Amino acid sequence: MASSLLFLLISLLFIQSSGDLQQHNEEGHISVMISDKGLDFAKDLLIDKAIASIVMSQLPEIEKSVQVPLVGKAKVVLSEITIKDIQINSSTVETGDSGIVVVVSGATANLNMNWRYSCSSWLVPIGISDSGTATVKVKDLEVGLTVNLRNQGGTLKLILLDYGCNVGDISIKLNGGAAWLYQVLVDAFEGNIASSVEDAISKKIREGISTLDNLLQSLPQTISIDQTAVLNVSFVDNPVLSNSSIEVEINGLFIGTNKVLVPRSSLNGLETSTSCGGSPKMIKISIHEDVFNSASSVYFTADSMQWILDELPDQNLLNTAEWRFIVPQLFKQYPNDDMNLNISVSSAPVIQVTNQDIKATINLDIIIDVLESGQVIPVACISVDISASFAAEIIGNNVTGKLKLIKFSTNLKWSKIGKLHMQLIQSLTSSVLKTVIIPYLNSQLKRGIELPILDGFAVCNARIAYAQPWIEVCSDVSFSGDSYLMLLPASVS
Repeated sequence: MASSLLFLLISLLFIQSSGDLQQHNEEGHISVMISDKGLDFAKDLLIDKAIASIVMSQLPEIEKSVQVPLVGKAKVVLSEITIKDIQINSSTVETGDSGIVVVVSGATANLNMNWRYSCSSWLVPIGISDSGTATVKVKDLEVGLTVNLRNQGGTLKLILLDYGCNVGDISIKLNGGAAWLYQVLVDAFEGNIASSVEDAISKKIREGISTLDNLLQSLPQTISIDQTAVLNVSFVDNPVLSNSSIEVEINGLFIGTNKVLVPRSSLNGLETSTSCGGSPKMIKISIHEDVFNSASSVYFTADSMQWILDELPDQNLLNTAEWRFIVPQLFKQYPNDDMNLNISVSSAPVIQVTNQDIKATINLDIIIDVLESGQVIPVACISVDISASFAAEIIGNNVTGKLKLIKFSTNLKWSKIGKLHMQLIQSLTSSVLKTVIIPYLNSQLKRGIELPILDGFAVCNARIAYAQPWIEVCSDVSFSGDSYLMLLPASVS
């Protein structure tokens, strides 16, 4: 009944992040911890889903012959026994070395059924028969389930360790029929009805675990992002089950599309902090700075960090006439010609998570191109070293944010137009950085890194903390509907 819980617990860990394994000595790392508050949320949500998978289930027909005083031998058949609804009194979920234990106790279930009987005796040689309906209330229903999760080649194996269902008491209300029949139903069929309910729920548990395990095994270990990168979403090591949480590690590095996925061990000696501070949250997602650096490495190696700048807020700056006083030789050699700026990152940007924010070091080469008679003529190259900070924030289900320029320096790398006045170039570069390059980078960063939340779920009341070298997102989760839940055991007949 509560087997659906496990799929959410796994799915919540499914994160979009990746890495170029060939470029790193250690794997990148993303840790996801579901707290007891998160487990309770998942339990309540998915018990409701599990109940929906049982309601309207039809139990097998029950037939029995009973000896009735003064009436004789009666053949009684109970058919179309249907579970109409289930109410939960209390439920718990606990984790520990033995696995994940879900217990539902004090539940009640209401059943509808049809009955019919026929009997004959020497007193009634022609035989008598009758039929009607009945309602059954199952009381003190208890369901228990223990499962465990193991890493199996980068995916998770769901193992059913123990399960059971027990019916405490049954009451039957007969509609129609002879007076003696009620007592016959209570005495002769109470145990059969209880066993049928217990068997039906136990069967749902087995079917649900099998379905969930198949779904887990079918989850991809990589997801294509674009032509440059794929996501390595394979699990690392076995989940850690404490007495108040579940924690898993995901590879989390960006991988170039031309690289081969090679399993490696998890990061050694690195531990995330246990709390973001403040009130408890359902989940905590910790992202190591290596995740950002692996993305930087992959896209730099693929030459994806370069672009041509041919529009500026002050478009006159892209004409040699505007440079006649800054670089006279440029205007002299190429009078009144249009220009563009060929901007490329000269080395992979370095990302560092501190205890206060995220720092980025970006090295750019800006090549000044003159456009003359259909030709592109490089005339000078300026190197720019940028230091910036990144203020992370949560937008939707993404970790995003904005770069803020801290400082930069410029140097002339080479020139075909003589010596440049770098003080003037510095001023011009500052304008380009603040009005074009930083806003452009921020527009790209808006896409962010997607948090491990299924469609239909959303983070809420999220809080970001920094614990070098991790960025931590602590959040509650809200639910509005989800396609993955359509695959859960409600569809199992």
